[in-house]
Amino acid sequence: MTLSVMWFRRDFRLQDNTALYHAVKEAQQRKEPLLFIYHLDPVFTKNNTPNHRYFFAALDLFVKRCEKLGIYIHIIEGTWQEAFSHILEHFPEISSLYYNQDEVGAGQKRDEEIDKFFLQKGMKVSSYIDYTIHGAREVKKADDSIYKVFTPYFKKWIAQPKRDPYVLTEEDLFLESVREDSLYSKGQKVLSNLPMFLDQNSVPHEEAARRLLKVFLQKKIDQYDRFRDVPSAEATSRLSVHLRTGTISARTVLYHIQEKQQTSYSTGMDTFIKELAWRDFYNMIYHHYPESKLNEIDDKYRQLKWNDNSNLLGKWKEGKTGYPIVDAGMRQLREEGWMHNRIRMITASFLTKDLLMDWRLGERYFEEMLHDYDEASNIGGWQWASSVGTDAVPYFRVFNPMTQSNRFDSKGEYIKKYLPELAGVSEKFIHEPWKMSENDQRKAGCVIGKDYPSPVVDHTIQRKKAIQMFQELK
Repeated sequence: MTLSVMWFRRDFRLQDNTALYHAVKEAQQRKEPLLFIYHLDPVFTKNNTPNHRYFFAALDLFVKRCEKLGIYIHIIEGTWQEAFSHILEHFPEISSLYYNQDEVGAGQKRDEEIDKFFLQKGMKVSSYIDYTIHGAREVKKADDSIYKVFTPYFKKWIAQPKRDPYVLTEEDLFLESVREDSLYSKGQKVLSNLPMFLDQNSVPHEEAARRLLKVFLQKKIDQYDRFRDVPSAEATSRLSVHLRTGTISARTVLYHIQEKQQTSYSTGMDTFIKELAWRDFYNMIYHHYPESKLNEIDDKYRQLKWNDNSNLLGKWKEGKTGYPIVDAGMRQLREEGWMHNRIRMITASFLTKDLLMDWRLGERYFEEMLHDYDEASNIGGWQWASSVGTDAVPYFRVFNPMTQSNRFDSKGEYIKKYLPELAGVSEKFIHEPWKMSENDQRKAGCVIGKDYPSPVVDHTIQRKKAIQMFQELK
């Protein structure tokens, strides 16, 4: 009897999982069992960062949940060549492989090599676009070139037909799942030894994702366009960690929004759908610009002379720049592994336009810290903020941290949540505490330079320097 392999990656769910759906349906037709695997690459496992600890915790929870359903996910480790050679030695009857594609980065190169490896052995490989709603090659101009500006891309994206989520019944999931005891036990041991995020209540899983989506649709989405930029409002979906780990698909999210639009339309829904399209847009850009993790997409800015000051970089990371809205964001990141999107823009602009530091340093730090780290979106966001990417903010538009703070956190609620040393500072000074007199500082219980740092740079001066730095290359 032949055997099919379902390879999980960053798709920790059983519903609307494209590869899983086809693997199950085709195994049913052929009346053959399924072998479920997850591959741990040593390049991945050696990174003990908040991002990786969170991801491994999500993997561990998914494996445990599947086991209760009689679905046994075998953890295999080593390079992909070592891992799959080992699997094929154990199971010479393997005839086909199913997985959801990586369209960007190292994952894309690995997929291409694995396809060749299996096809040369005469095996069938079935891979699918699943992480995004539309793949990197699906939304193009009439002349088959790609869009580099979001607005025309979105017009084409929204007009493309969308498929409904794939649903597997309980009966479908009551399948013959192979369990090779020695291999399975060894994998469980490897998994248990990985560094993991310890707060189990915060680890993403499929049921939690669906509950969160339901609450968002019922209570938040109609006001999303009005309050999404206010960090204290808790008005965002918080689905990003679920999309990143695949505990819910972007298609499922879109499907339920569009279903709701038919009976109770709101502009908030349109705004949120655009955010899903931005995710696809950046995936497409990274696919077609594979070097963009290291190089500016706009090549005229590859010669920018960035500041190299490890002390300033450290203060930015620690949330000790003296600019409250920036520091609150960086402390939220350290405490929660997440940061509000408006604050991501403000902190990124501050690093690149105020501290004049290389955007790659910020991108790398976010990669380490963010639980919802998405490589394509993060690279796209950093290149946008630093004015070096496609459809980026113009270089002469420099976010003013005080203006941003006053506009989006007018009463300082967000700031005070993450900077308790500023709890006693009045609304008048919360965005610029260095302007307090000595008497004001005593009243607030916050001495600038002691309890809270003085600004590490002068924004007005740095803005001029940033513009000049870019103009020198034009």
